[in-house]
Amino acid sequence: MSERIKTILLNSIVILTVCLLLFVAATWWRMQAQFKLGEEAFKRGDFTGAVAGYESAIHMYLPFQPTIENAAQRLWSIGELNERQGDISRALIAYRALRSSFYADRWLVTPGKEWIDRCDRKIAALVPLQNER
Repeated sequence: MSERIKTILLNSIVILTVCLLLFVAATWWRMQAQFKLGEEAFKRGDFTGAVAGYESAIHMYLPFQPTIENAAQRLWSIGELNERQGDISRALIAYRALRSSFYADRWLVTPGKEWIDRCDRKIAALVPLQNER
């Protein structure tokens, strides 16, 4: 192989690696920012803002990132809280947001299958209750 080809290949690998690292760093930063917005909205009692922040954080899916699990747990807790308070509509919004966030993250695999299954069971149990009202 000529020196020119080796140089081109090396430069290409370096450029691809830098691009990948920038992509991961930007995704991580957006995920953290959205989670923080969700936390702030939850503290203010802003249901819509909290759900949107946590849902957006999950959309910035990075494998093995604990923020994803924390956002999922927060959405689940919001659903349970509203369920206990008798607000079935808001509980369903939270459970559906959690489920759809993981479906949106699908590429080679669907992450969060256990969350999706839990949400499916909750939604199936709550929809008939919502229709009674």
